[in-house]
Amino acid sequence: MERYGDHRARRALLALTAAGGLLLTACSAGGAAPTAGEKARDGGSGVVRQDAGGRLSTFALDVDTASYTYARRTLADGRRPDPGTVRPEEFVNSFRQDYRRPDGNGFTVTVDGARTGEPDWSLVRVGLATRPAAPDAHRPPAALTFVIDTSGSMGEPGRLDLAQHALTTLTDRLRDDDSVALVTFSGDAETVLPMTRLGGHRGAVRDAVESLEPQNSTNLGAGVEEGYATAVEGARKGATNRVVLVSDALANTGETSADAILRRIDDARREHGVTLFGVGVGSTYGDSLMERLADRGDGHTVYVSDPGEADKVFAGQLPQNIELTARDAKAQVAFDPHTVTGFRLIGYDDRKVADQDFRDDRVDGGEVGPGHTVTALYAVHTRHGARGHLATATVRWLDPETRDPHEASGALETGALAGSVWRASPRFQVTAVAAYFADALRTGSADRPALPGAPGLTGLARRAAGLARTTEDADVRGLADAIREASGTDPVE
Repeated sequence: MERYGDHRARRALLALTAAGGLLLTACSAGGAAPTAGEKARDGGSGVVRQDAGGRLSTFALDVDTASYTYARRTLADGRRPDPGTVRPEEFVNSFRQDYRRPDGNGFTVTVDGARTGEPDWSLVRVGLATRPAAPDAHRPPAALTFVIDTSGSMGEPGRLDLAQHALTTLTDRLRDDDSVALVTFSGDAETVLPMTRLGGHRGAVRDAVESLEPQNSTNLGAGVEEGYATAVEGARKGATNRVVLVSDALANTGETSADAILRRIDDARREHGVTLFGVGVGSTYGDSLMERLADRGDGHTVYVSDPGEADKVFAGQLPQNIELTARDAKAQVAFDPHTVTGFRLIGYDDRKVADQDFRDDRVDGGEVGPGHTVTALYAVHTRHGARGHLATATVRWLDPETRDPHEASGALETGALAGSVWRASPRFQVTAVAAYFADALRTGSADRPALPGAPGLTGLARRAAGLARTTEDADVRGLADAIREASGTDPVE
């Protein structure tokens, strides 16, 4: 079920939240508490129980995809990814969705779900979508500061050479009224090219890119600081001002803590609205540092391992999605305690927000551009035989220009749940397969049990291969290949 709203609904939503809090108080007091049997059925599943953890789930939006792409690269090299680098939300958000989109800035909200093969367990999907990206000629001009890692490790094939290929391609795609600056870093940082309009100067930009050579150590902190200083100096009113960091993120000189690096550029980030787009490269990659920089730097990350992926990101995604449609976007899902006994948000471990901070616009959220979708998947345990309202999802964001708050909501009833995950829509099934795959790659400890209804890697490979045929989607075929590589099974025809 979908509804598209704005800040005029805020008063009504506040009232609903207050009413929900009263319902939760009644539930906790014992009026509708889970039965002993219900508690036994959801024991050991890693959920937040209604009688212990409340009915709300709040998180900052995230459109990163680096974790999934890096996992695919690792599997293709014959290795399992480190479980610490597997972030399920980035697996889920790597695939196209079919959510309805709004006409203007902001979001539509879609909430749907399907029952799993385990009694009283369902998967519930919260889907958020922004408007389609405008034709390139209609977007605001861009002022992009590229911060390029030229350390010794970037000499490996598929690192600096890939960055140079991508930047040359992007230079040919950007408009004459766009501007580009180029900062490099190894032991120190240097502005190789100040902010330069592309009209009449593309040759100078290409020459600067082609001149890059790998040097020695990796002072990533100095590079980010110099990049933001260059971005602020060349900032243009009415333009999208963004720092694009291209690195293997293997910092070994100077400041190596993401928090310390971010403190140094905090004024540029907050006062001038400069956002960060991180592009990871290399077979050995500092995933954690890059992800934290992007999350706390009001941006997002991707990972590229070959020219095809680089072209997709730099020639396709970046020019179309330079502008922002929402700042500090957060989502909050309220589960009805009369029907739900517990839930587990799959992923978003580093993006969780205190429930009481959902409408505190001083609390950092996520930055989202046009053409994006954001998906969150929950494992939800319902009361046996329960019928009625299941959950309401609300997204809150700030207008990129005015900073005015807006909200939109969507809801789900138990009767709308599909009878089986594998009889739900193909795109829902792709979401489930991606989540199950990520969960399998990082499951193995007692505090992280498998998701309900998980078919195992061999069964998952079979499901993914079928979905690749159904959707005729090359990205889903890539997912099927990655699962097959992880499971060691033969290709499924």
